[in-house]
Amino acid sequence: MKLMTNATSPRRGVRLWVQILIWAFLVSFLVLIGIGVSRAYQGTVRPGYEVPDFSLTLFSGYEYNGQAEVKLSELRGKVVFINFWASWCKPCEQEAAVLEEAWRYYQPSGKVVFLGVDYVDTEPEARIFLKKFGNTYPNGPDIGTRISQMFRIQGVPETYIIDTNGILRNVKIGPFLSVDEIKAMIDPLLP
Repeated sequence: MKLMTNATSPRRGVRLWVQILIWAFLVSFLVLIGIGVSRAYQGTVRPGYEVPDFSLTLFSGYEYNGQAEVKLSELRGKVVFINFWASWCKPCEQEAAVLEEAWRYYQPSGKVVFLGVDYVDTEPEARIFLKKFGNTYPNGPDIGTRISQMFRIQGVPETYIIDTNGILRNVKIGPFLSVDEIKAMIDPLLP
C-alpha cells in the first residue's frame, strides 16, 4: 500500500516591502535613463542662454593674470572664448596655431579672454601639445568632465563664445580654419 502525503510546503511569496523596494529601484533606474536620453537629444548648449558659472583650474605656466584658477563670473565685461580640445584630437592640431594667432591679436586689448579646456587627457600629453603648437593662452584640465558635461559637448574641438554679459552667442563644432573666422564671431560682440 502506498502512502500518499501532501508534503508540498506552503509557497511563500516575496514580502511586500521587498516588492516595493524592487519597484522603486526599477522606476528610479528608468527615470535616470530617461533623463540621460533627453540630455543626449538636447545637443550642445544653445546660443541666447546665460552660461552657468564654473571654475577652471589652470595648468602651471598657463595661468590667467597670475591666477591658478579662473572663474567665469569674474570675466564679466569681457568676451570669453572657450575651446574644448585634447592632445589626441587631430582636428585640434589643425586649429591650434590659428587659436594662438587669434589670442595674440586680442590679448593686448584685454577685452577678450581665451580659455582652453583640456578634455579627457593626461597633463603630460596636454603640456606636450601646448608646447608643440606654442599655445600661450590660459589652459586647464576638465577634471571629472564637469565643464564639458555642463556644455553637453559632443566631441572635440568645440568652441563657445560668451558675450560681455555672460550670454552664449556662438557655438563652433569642429576646428577653426582661419583667424578671420574667429574675428567674424568675436568682433560683433566687442563694445
